Amino acid sequence: MRNSNAKFIPTLVKLTAITGLVFLPVVALASGGGGHADSGVLIKDFAYRCFNFALMVGLLVYFVTKPIRKGLKGRTAEIEKTLADAQAAKEAAEAKHLEYSEKLAKATEEIADIKEAIRREGELERDKIIASAKELAIKIEQEADNKASGVVVKARAELRKEAASLAVELAEDMLKKQVSADDQKRLVDEYMQKVGELH
Repeated sequence: MRNSNAKFIPTLVKLTAITGLVFLPVVALASGGGGHADSGVLIKDFAYRCFNFALMVGLLVYFVTKPIRKGLKGRTAEIEKTLADAQAAKEAAEAKHLEYSEKLAKATEEIADIKEAIRREGELERDKIIASAKELAIKIEQEADNKASGVVVKARAELRKEAASLAVELAEDMLKKQVSADDQKRLVDEYMQKVGELH
């Protein structure tokens, strides 16, 4: 932008000078008195008018181009500053975008890792619960077997005891019913006799 402004001002000056040189003789001839005057006076008058025109163009170029140059320089500096700010903002935005993209990628990766860790922990916990439940079932079964065996043994012992007691009672009842007092006396005598024979 600065180069184009630097090229534009000398081009403007050259264009103004060329325009002045082309139109100056035309203006000078047009202001002449119809060609009746002396040629020396005409040349002097023409030179004087050319000088005045060149001086006027030079002053105009000097005084007009200076503010234009200043304005263009200021505008150029402003545009360059705006472009630099825009470039800095673009770079900052790209850096932020890159930073957020990296953070998003890391967050996505961390979420996947957390999901995987939770899944693994869930599977381990499930396996522990299943193993614990199996052990508990085996213990309960063994305790039930032990209790059942104890109950069966106890019940058998009680049944035997009861059966023996009932057998004795039945035997007594049967003996009482079948054996009379005379039979008892005879049995005692026979028993005593046998004991006497043994001695």
